[in-house]
Amino acid sequence: MDAAEPGRNCPRCPRLAAFRRGLRRQEPAWFNAPVPSFGPREARLLIVGLAPGLKGANRTGRPFTGDYAGDLLYATLLRHGFARGRYGARADDGLHLVDCRISNAVRCVPPENRPTPAEIAACRPFLAANIAEMPRLAAILALGRIAHDSVLAALGVRTSLAPFRHGGRYALPGPTLFASYHCSRYNTSTGVLTPAMFDEVIAAIRAYLDACSQATTSAAFRSGGNTG
Repeated sequence: MDAAEPGRNCPRCPRLAAFRRGLRRQEPAWFNAPVPSFGPREARLLIVGLAPGLKGANRTGRPFTGDYAGDLLYATLLRHGFARGRYGARADDGLHLVDCRISNAVRCVPPENRPTPAEIAACRPFLAANIAEMPRLAAILALGRIAHDSVLAALGVRTSLAPFRHGGRYALPGPTLFASYHCSRYNTSTGVLTPAMFDEVIAAIRAYLDACSQATTSAAFRSGGNTG
């Protein structure tokens, strides 16, 4: 069993399990299960959202796939080289992530998109295991306050040391944490988050990882030079 991925019939959250069973009866063709992470474990970037959307990831079985949040997220990732292919809003569209992995703080769709604090805590071991199994992890992007605070809890960092704010950047033990408002339709339609604001966050992560690569290359060059 994969410690980072809950089973299809995960029983940890009774309310979410009951909601899932009802959806399976109503929409038997949908995925209707805990949505697994998407992208390579060797990636340096992990993006953490809140939870699967009812008609998005819960329907398609892939994070941020099938709703507006995915339209914005994947278009931005493609633009900055974190994905290749074409996003077709379905799990079999052939899109591939590059040096990037996507997961959620809560893996099952919650009623009204509102997980309870107990459900967030119950799912956190999967987030912690996901983080732990990424050997090259250098940056985490948290989309929204709940994902941000859950990442901190998974890393054992107090929220007072890294309070959520859009565009926030915190050097934590291990990865650097970046924060953004969630790329939901509600946030974009109300102007809380614009595509340009979101692009700036992804661009900052791209620049950070590129700088990390350059520093690693320079260090390797200096080390090689010293042994000549």
